[in-house]
Amino acid sequence: MSKKIDETEPDQEDDPPFEPRTIVIRKDPKSLSSLYHIMEDKELGRGKFGTVCKCKEKATSRILAAKTINIKRPQDRKEVENEIDVMRHLQHPRLLQLYDAFDDGTNMILITELVAGGELFERVIDDEFILTENVCKIFMRQICEGVEFMHTKSVIHLDMKPENILCVTQSGNRVKLIDFGLARHYDPAVEVKVMFGTPEFVAPEVVNFERITPATDMWSVGVICYILLSGLSPFMGDNDAETLSNVTQAEWDFNDESFDEISADAKDFITKLLIKDPAKRMTAKDCLNHKWLKQAKTVAAAKDSNKALSKVKLKRFVIRRRWQKAVNAILALRRMGASIGVAGK
Repeated sequence: MSKKIDETEPDQEDDPPFEPRTIVIRKDPKSLSSLYHIMEDKELGRGKFGTVCKCKEKATSRILAAKTINIKRPQDRKEVENEIDVMRHLQHPRLLQLYDAFDDGTNMILITELVAGGELFERVIDDEFILTENVCKIFMRQICEGVEFMHTKSVIHLDMKPENILCVTQSGNRVKLIDFGLARHYDPAVEVKVMFGTPEFVAPEVVNFERITPATDMWSVGVICYILLSGLSPFMGDNDAETLSNVTQAEWDFNDESFDEISADAKDFITKLLIKDPAKRMTAKDCLNHKWLKQAKTVAAAKDSNKALSKVKLKRFVIRRRWQKAVNAILALRRMGASIGVAGK
C-alpha cells in the first residue's frame, strides 16, 4: 500500500519529548553508567565524530539516544562544548533536543531525544512513498520553522543539508533539524568568517571567506528545496572545486523538465533564496510568510500540487550521497589508522 501523508499539517501535536532541562556537563566518570544504560548493540549511526546508540534512563525507563564523541585534542573538547552550549538554547519541536551531557576525559557523550524515522530524503525515495509538491511544502515549512527559531536565538546552523533533516517517526510527517556541531552564536557586531561545510550546500559567502549571517543558512534552505522538488543539485560539478566555483557564480535555472509540473509559487520561493547577495535573500520569517508556504488548500491549489512527482533523479541524488558518505568514512578510517601507526612508533 502506498504511503501517503496528510497534506495539510504535521501529523501530531508537537508535544515536547521531555520537560525543558538545564544542562550542565557532568564530569564524574561513574555518573553516566549510574544514570543510563547505553545499548551498544542498538547502534543508530556512525560517523567521523563517533557513534550514536540507543540508551535508557534508568530512573524513568525513557528511551533516548547517546552520541559519543572521542576527544583526541583540546580543540575537539572545545567544539563539543560549543555544540552543547548551542543546544541549550534550542528548545523547539523542530530541533533535536539535548537531555544530558557527560565528559569522562576520553569521550564526551551527548544524551538527546530519540528521533527514529531516519533521514528525510531516504524516506521520501521509498517506492511506496508518494511525493507531491504539497508534501514538499509540509516539510519545507517545518524546516523553516526550525531555522527561524534558531535565528531568533542568534544561532546559525552552518551545516544545513539533507542528512541533517530527520523524520520523527517512520510513518508520520514531522521532521527535526539535527547536528549543531558547526553551529555558531551570531553577533551582528562581530564579523565571523568560516571555511567549512558541504560544497553543494554552502553559500557563496562561505566559499569566498566573507562574513556569515543568518542568511547563510537560508541559501542552504533554497538548495534543499530545489533538490527535494526536482532531484537535481543546482550547483553540483564534477568535483568539489567545480561545485564551489558554480556556487560563487550563483548561476542556476529551472530549465530541466523536472520543473515542468512545479508551481510558479514554489519557483518564486527558491528564487528568493538562491540570491548571491545575502542581504537580498528571504529570512526564515519571510519564508513562512511566503504565499507558497501559506497557500490555502483550495481545490485548485490541491489539484495543481497533488500530482505525484517523479523521484528518479532524487533517488540518484540520494544514492550518490550514500557513496560519498561511504568513501569519506573509509578515508577517515585510513587517516585514523595512519595516525595510530605513527603514534605506535
